[in-house]
Amino acid sequence: MRKSRFYLLATPICVLTLLALGVTLASDPPTKEKPTIAFVTNQIASFWNIAEVGANDAGEDFDVEVDVRFPNEATATKQKQIVEDLLSSGIDALAISPIDAVNQQNMLNGWAGKIPLITHDSDAPETDRILYIGVDNYAAGRTVGKLIKDAYPNGARVILAIGRLEQDNAQKRQQGVIDELLDRESSFEWRDEVEEVKGDKFTILTTLVDQGATQVAKQKAEDALNTYPNVDVMVGLFAYNPPAMLQAIKQANKSDKVKVAGFDEDDATLQGIKNGTVIGTVVQNPYEYGYQSVRVLSELLKGNKKVIPASKYIDVPARAVTKDGRKIGGKPTENVDEFWADLKEKVGN
Repeated sequence: MRKSRFYLLATPICVLTLLALGVTLASDPPTKEKPTIAFVTNQIASFWNIAEVGANDAGEDFDVEVDVRFPNEATATKQKQIVEDLLSSGIDALAISPIDAVNQQNMLNGWAGKIPLITHDSDAPETDRILYIGVDNYAAGRTVGKLIKDAYPNGARVILAIGRLEQDNAQKRQQGVIDELLDRESSFEWRDEVEEVKGDKFTILTTLVDQGATQVAKQKAEDALNTYPNVDVMVGLFAYNPPAMLQAIKQANKSDKVKVAGFDEDDATLQGIKNGTVIGTVVQNPYEYGYQSVRVLSELLKGNKKVIPASKYIDVPARAVTKDGRKIGGKPTENVDEFWADLKEKVGN
């Protein structure tokens, strides 16, 4: 009776022979001890370093592996490459801040069909994402406008700067600032206003778009200071914008003439508030973006769908930070020293 091929391979002599020849026998793939959750940002920025701390803390608290990725190019193509690599490596869930939600719709839906997918920081509401974690970016933009109104009660000439106008959060922040300064009704409607917009007191001279590149942001700020020598305040709506503006203003020797209003909590922005070169900033809570994203996805992987609110939106409220914590628009702001101390504690500095 002829022995089966399997039997021959299974005999000790044959096994030893194969091992000696460097042949590895097939075996079942190793099982993962913990599920892996990926947290993908839209670029490299100090803002995302804080989110990484939150994501990793949640990984420890909820006993999951966390893989945080920062695209070194702020493009949808780079995000696609990163996520496809992550899927190949066997991630179990994904939290992502979409760069171009409209044009990434099919891609996001494809990923959402394979693993649980949520958005954070910037939403993609027309996709199959499970929920969004972040601030109301339009309301946050209006809060930036209130900071400017408080500092310039008689009006001012304003320049805005942002990374990409394709991004959901960028559109809402920009429109929020403009609508507040022009005393429009508080209802988001995207108008794509990048050129001069005039109101009774405030004029938005232009909106600078830098595609998420810090050096481009600085160069555009420098050029704008030459093009619009009468500007009063420059508004940076992504974390890296205010520091880039501060550098450009300092190099132009205009620190006593041109002030900055900011978004997010870069150290240079917070120091500018202390120094008086920044009138204030509106901060999100990137630590909570990271922490809540991992918490929600870990629960979903356990089959707990109760973490999904009916609105499919988990609000992480924006806050305004000023030098003295004064009221803006009837609401108290956070004192910069107290805010900064709490931030350093969270990130272990």
